Amino acid sequence: MEIVTAIDELPPPPNGAAVTIGAYDGVHLGHRALLRELQARARAGGMASVVVTFDRHPASVVRPESAPALLCDLDQKLELLASTGVDRTVVIHFDEERANETAEEFVTNELVEGLGAKLVVVGEDFHFGHGRKGNVTLLTEMGAASGFEVDGVSLSTAGVDDDKPAPPVSSTRIRELVTSGHVADAALLLGRPHQVRGPVVTGDRRGGAELGYPTANIDVDPEICLPSPGIYAGWYERPDGSRWPTAVSVGRRPTFYGPEGMLLVEAHLLDFDGNLYGEPARLSFTHRLRDEAAFDSVEALIAQMDRDCDEARALLAQG
Repeated sequence: MEIVTAIDELPPPPNGAAVTIGAYDGVHLGHRALLRELQARARAGGMASVVVTFDRHPASVVRPESAPALLCDLDQKLELLASTGVDRTVVIHFDEERANETAEEFVTNELVEGLGAKLVVVGEDFHFGHGRKGNVTLLTEMGAASGFEVDGVSLSTAGVDDDKPAPPVSSTRIRELVTSGHVADAALLLGRPHQVRGPVVTGDRRGGAELGYPTANIDVDPEICLPSPGIYAGWYERPDGSRWPTAVSVGRRPTFYGPEGMLLVEAHLLDFDGNLYGEPARLSFTHRLRDEAAFDSVEALIAQMDRDCDEARALLAQG
């Protein structure tokens, strides 16, 4: 996959492009269904498949007070897009100037002149440009004049309960599941467990010395969506690609610091003995074990941690 950070870094594909545009936060199953449609249409027409996305969520510039937490950072998004097999991803720097660009300017400058678009495939509720005035109708009108076709598609649906109507797969829905602790349900819509990344930093060293459970304190970007406080099972991936079954605490350590403690992500790698400090960690959440709780004694906390690790080990052994 070619990755470009400016629309004019590469010439337009020689036979034109089939293009999709969006934040693509999480690159979830709905996104992947749209990308399969894009690639199929591109192959049929002899075109290159191109994703146009942004280096940050546009809402973080347009309405920062209500911008959503992210399901993945830019590096992970590019990895996920590359895994779909698209030919090119254009990463647009989104700032105030870009936010003030009209929908018409975006179509002319980026799609027509920059990429030689012959087909644009977007979600049927897609909006873009200053004031979100661009939509499938505008794209269709401009496409008729500029020589590209437009396909507004419905994102795939998937339910977490076969007895209930299947909701559309959306980044918003997945964020709701993650932040409420329903990480297994979120994984069904993502097509993989929700993952956070960050370096392992020094904590208060209480886990190993006092509790007998050394933990990797992972410094996650505050813009990334975290599961609600609680204890989880998951997988820790090291830089060498090895994966370790892990019991994870997302919380404020209320037994020691009360309800106002600093929110931390701490991972205890099961049956691991080694130094993790400073390394970049990738932590995936597969199961929620329980809510965070304050214990009357350190001994009671340790006994519960024993049970948590046993449960995490059993769940993760199932695959």
